[in-house]
Amino acid sequence: MAVLRLFASARDAAGTRRDVFEAETVGDVLDAACERYGPDFGAVLEISRVWLNGSDTDRGAAVAEFDEVAVLPPVSGGA
Repeated sequence: MAVLRLFASARDAAGTRRDVFEAETVGDVLDAACERYGPDFGAVLEISRVWLNGSDTDRGAAVAEFDEVAVLPPVSGGA
């Protein structure tokens, strides 16, 4: 099972920081997450970066058990 980690507004839209999914690709993980969490999550996903095991990735990348898919929405801050 791949681990999905969610940050900032993605975490808020999903209502969780972490979940697990049976999936073969990053795209499968993201599609399953959109089905589980709904359109608000999907909207955040459209503007987010997605990483696989700490590196930028694409939807076609294969995932294995314990791989980590992270959704990183844009954030602002600073002074």
